[in-house]
Amino acid sequence: MTDEARTREAATRDSYDVIAQTYTDWVADELTAKPHDRAVLGAFSELVLGTGSAEVLDIGCGPGRITSFLSALGLTPRGLDLSPAMVDLAQGLYPTLGFDVGSMTALPYADDSFSGFVAWYSTIHVPDDALALSFAEAARVLRPGGWFQLAFQLGDRIDHVSDLAGFSVDLDFHRRSIDDVLTALEPHGFSPVTRLEREPDRAGPFPEASRQGYLLVRSAGL
Repeated sequence: MTDEARTREAATRDSYDVIAQTYTDWVADELTAKPHDRAVLGAFSELVLGTGSAEVLDIGCGPGRITSFLSALGLTPRGLDLSPAMVDLAQGLYPTLGFDVGSMTALPYADDSFSGFVAWYSTIHVPDDALALSFAEAARVLRPGGWFQLAFQLGDRIDHVSDLAGFSVDLDFHRRSIDDVLTALEPHGFSPVTRLEREPDRAGPFPEASRQGYLLVRSAGL
């Protein structure tokens, strides 16, 4: 990973440490308001369980709401996040689940540890030159035939945010197309299975500024 990518990763970690509690309070009921999100995660969970194994990793797990949802669907999830403050909150909210502090560019897990992988709006902060490392690590820790579900904002630009909910932050939001993400995944042995795009939800308590993309891929080996 380049020095610039390391600097961006540190800035992302520090920013989410600062906003951890406010962010946790804000997203607490988000899945309840997003039926498409629940449907995508439900289909992913069924496919993972169909492998005969239930271990999945939720990278960029934040306060653990997706990790908990996956657990309720019958999976055995583990959460990973850059932000120690986020991981502390997740562990307090969901004490029966496991959470770790770490980077998706250097996962602290053995090869073939999981049958499923979720990157739920976590690659949006990863610059292009670090994305390949993240996907290489996903391929390493996924078992042959494992499932990888991604969600991200669609677009072709980088938005920088320096103020969020009144907090000083330093965050880059990478908007990418599904084709661009798939192009980054394919060299690591991932094949596309399902792609979904939807218009931004501008109503309700969780308004969106951009179109949303969901991409399900499968690792090589089966």
